[in-house]
Amino acid sequence: MEELATDSPAPAPSDNQLPPDDVAAIDELGKTYAAFKAELAKAIVGQDDVIEKLAICLFARGHALLMGVPGLAKTLLVSSVAETFDLSFNRIQFTPDLMPADITGTDIIQETGVGGKREFEFVKGPVFANIVLADEINRAPAKTQSAMLEAMQELKVTVLGETYTLKPPFFVLATQNPVEQEGTYPLPEAQLDRFMFLIEVDYPSAEEEKEIARATTGGARPQLDHLLDGEKVMAFQSLVRRVPVPEHLYDYAVAIVRKTRPALPEAPEWVRELVAWGAGPRAVQYLILGAKARAALHGNYMASLEDLEAVAASVLGHRVITNFAAESQGMSSKKVVERLIEEMHNS
Repeated sequence: MEELATDSPAPAPSDNQLPPDDVAAIDELGKTYAAFKAELAKAIVGQDDVIEKLAICLFARGHALLMGVPGLAKTLLVSSVAETFDLSFNRIQFTPDLMPADITGTDIIQETGVGGKREFEFVKGPVFANIVLADEINRAPAKTQSAMLEAMQELKVTVLGETYTLKPPFFVLATQNPVEQEGTYPLPEAQLDRFMFLIEVDYPSAEEEKEIARATTGGARPQLDHLLDGEKVMAFQSLVRRVPVPEHLYDYAVAIVRKTRPALPEAPEWVRELVAWGAGPRAVQYLILGAKARAALHGNYMASLEDLEAVAASVLGHRVITNFAAESQGMSSKKVVERLIEEMHNS
């Protein structure tokens, strides 16, 4: 991963549209990001790309889905991220018997202390936190997934006809085992679309694996310092939204998303043959937001094509649905997106 220069940030371009206060805030965000990586390094070995993409989601106000086989420290990574923020944190272990009320909370009967009178009182569930770790999210059935979907999209939950608002900032950082593993349910496409990024967590290198063994078989796990509170996180989220984007990046984002849709004339012939369903408009929004956030994290004052291409695979990979012809050729959604990015880059 590209190292962040925090001592002498690059000067703003001459056509920079940001006011001086925002330029200074981006410099501060860059330094905070460097400190964030340094804190996580106390508990996590490697995974630089995964950490960067998690940070992009956090500051772009998006949810992230981490996918990988068991044992790759996905849960440890998310809980460590939460530990570096002075925010409330809850972990939900998804299981096949998990019910919506186990997530959202429910009404219980309580005595009021006045003449033995009783009334219903709402007891909040674990979704009422700033950062929610949805561990092995694809192990829960559809009814429970629908409750999680409302929280992710609407920032509220509905229980017995009453609506309760979730306090911002609110992030769902979910982990998922591959659907081929026993006892898992593929997430509905509508819920997948609510995740800004699908982040694939791969096996560590041999050297990293040796370092993991050394770090985890010794003393106690180190405590991580709190770097940001909720107010500061939301200020940085607003800052990311103000990062300028050149017009040609909007054109690029729209073009690559439209190329994923086999029914449109813009789609290449091979996409029409291999793709059943392409990405929707939310993909364009997340491509732009992801490029803005990545630029700000690296201390840059304007989003670039490099930023957009760096997030494209994570934005589009779970939004492109391949057909049987693609499966028979060993062409996954990930490979389809990678080929599209390469074609766009070379055009």
